[in-house]
Amino acid sequence: MIGLEIAELIKRCVRIIYISRKPTNEEFSKVAKVTGVGMILFGIIGLIISLVFGLVR
Repeated sequence: MIGLEIAELIKRCVRIIYISRKPTNEEFSKVAKVTGVGMILFGIIGLIISLVFGLVR
């Protein structure tokens, strides 16, 4: 049973590797920008929460 599940998982992983492709420079640039903006926003939100709880004490 477990052997069949592992074999199916390996087949799916190999299939994903075959159909995946390298992103173009434009795609990579967009993903990097969105990721950077997200990291900055989460950092700012975390800083604000930290400051608010620091003032409450």
